[in-house]
Amino acid sequence: MTFADLGLSPKVLSAVTDAGYTQPTPIQAGAIPHALLGKDILGIAQTGTGKTASFVLPMLTRLENGRARARMPRTLILEPTRELAAQVEENFIRYGKNHKLNIALLIGGVSFDEQNKKLERGVDVLIATPGRLLDHRERGKLLLNGVEILVIDEADRMLDMGFIPDIERICEMIPFTRQTLFFSATMPPEITKLTEKFLHAPVRVEVSKAASAATNITQRLVKSGSKPWDKRETLRNLIKAEDAELKNAIIFCNRKIEVSELFRSLLKYDFDAGALHGDMDQRARMQMLANFRDGKLRYLVASDVAARGLDIPDVSHVFNYDVPIHAEDYVHRIGRTGRAGRSGKSFTIATKSDTKYIDAIERLIGNKIEWHDGDLSTVVASEGGEDDAPRRGKGAPRRAGRKDDDRSREKGGERKPRERHAKRSEDTAPETVREDQPVAEVAAAAADVGERRSRKEAIRSENTERKSSDRNEQRAPERGDTRPQRDNSRPARQRHQEDNDSTVGFGDDMPAFMRIVAKV
Repeated sequence: MTFADLGLSPKVLSAVTDAGYTQPTPIQAGAIPHALLGKDILGIAQTGTGKTASFVLPMLTRLENGRARARMPRTLILEPTRELAAQVEENFIRYGKNHKLNIALLIGGVSFDEQNKKLERGVDVLIATPGRLLDHRERGKLLLNGVEILVIDEADRMLDMGFIPDIERICEMIPFTRQTLFFSATMPPEITKLTEKFLHAPVRVEVSKAASAATNITQRLVKSGSKPWDKRETLRNLIKAEDAELKNAIIFCNRKIEVSELFRSLLKYDFDAGALHGDMDQRARMQMLANFRDGKLRYLVASDVAARGLDIPDVSHVFNYDVPIHAEDYVHRIGRTGRAGRSGKSFTIATKSDTKYIDAIERLIGNKIEWHDGDLSTVVASEGGEDDAPRRGKGAPRRAGRKDDDRSREKGGERKPRERHAKRSEDTAPETVREDQPVAEVAAAAADVGERRSRKEAIRSENTERKSSDRNEQRAPERGDTRPQRDNSRPARQRHQEDNDSTVGFGDDMPAFMRIVAKV
């Protein structure tokens, strides 16, 4: 079967031929004919099988007729990450070069004003992440009642990132008569419920078992000690052993701080590496990906932001520096290699604490993963490793202990207590008694302490009496002052009533109305 047999328009076929593709992948062959007929589709396929083209090509064919209106996009594609959204935009530009379509990308890290200008001109294809799309909708800059085709891509990743409530809100804003194309690599129960709610009589296109790994990827587990320097040394040895076959590699870590630490460690050992994680500026992330695609970087240390759907065609190796906590992430990570029918290799560094995660991965993919050079029972931890620790900088962990303690150790001195905790009052500090100290000396020291305490108590009592006397003198009346003094022995309320006991009336003047004689 060729692309010409799928019913695509001549413009789209010309662009596909220019891109160098002649035969569709199984997911493309199964989804494109039904998508051209306007049916809802539930596509399930492992990553790297060409899901993006399976909805881009039929959408281009259907969009040849019609015109976009301001702030009312004709189609909407939802992606979980900025990188995936930018990648879909590149596919539309590549395959839609014979079309005059307006394409808008709504993602975070980009100015709202630039995006608003594109929406005002009218958009045929709107590619967005859920958060930024809802931001524009709430600002009144976007109307969704003109959407004809809705695509939800990487739905299982949407679930992991907590976007499902946003997806439900967006689906309710779009007309009921839309066509919905739903793609995912795995189908957890939450995703199944979502498809039952928003898809109408969908055509199910499943070309492989859910959450399965490609058969053209060689998978291996590699033992390691649990210390960070053990894992870094294991990774370096792996890279050196695979150097003859290694063209480029993505190295996955579970946390952003580990990405930063491993990146600096590789640079320290003269590896040509770059870093990619979610806290980076959007422009820096895109530049890092472009450098890796173009071969300017050989190693890319990344978090799971690079595990889903990124189309980097010729990645020879994937190294899991950390075993993924979620088993589905393993399938997506190793799917970055072995794409488009190529062969690839994946190595997962495992420690004794990773046993339960490895068991979950093997249950999910339905196969046992072979060990590279012996299982965890043969692990021997390396000694030292401090010289491998990354240099202090942004993202590097602080050394244990207080700053004062570190300085004292560096100078070779003994650990000194902090000054504010060491200071004590001389008269209350307990005397240190040695076992060999004579009893007479101990008694004399105790008597000396008691004498100092008594002297201080006497001074404190004298100061208290002086202050009391001064207050009494201030209250006493000065000589020659004949004014009556207030009696403070009575309560304040009683003094107020007695001082104001004079009767209040009209005085000598009687009002005229009181002089009127009453009529009998």
